[in-house]
Amino acid sequence: MDHHVYFWLKEEHKNADDRATFEKGLDSLFKLDGVKGGRWAVPANVMPRPVIDQSWDYALVMQFDSIEAQDAYQVDPDHHVFIDTCKHFWDKVQVRDLA
Repeated sequence: MDHHVYFWLKEEHKNADDRATFEKGLDSLFKLDGVKGGRWAVPANVMPRPVIDQSWDYALVMQFDSIEAQDAYQVDPDHHVFIDTCKHFWDKVQVRDLA
């Protein structure tokens, strides 16, 4: 299954130092048990079209072998370290999980 997370940063955290800290936090998530792969990214500089939403600042895409593995990731203490360390950076988060 795939786990997609979109982050909108607060304006005051859209600076190089805060972005570097946030990106380090995103990188840490790929070391957690059960994560089979993925990456984080920023919006691509594509041609604007009505169907494109580029309002977000970061997207995190992770792959898991099963829903159960993703469920275990959700309660992993190190996942919560990321949340507790970085939640003050974001204004909004949206999650989309794909089977």
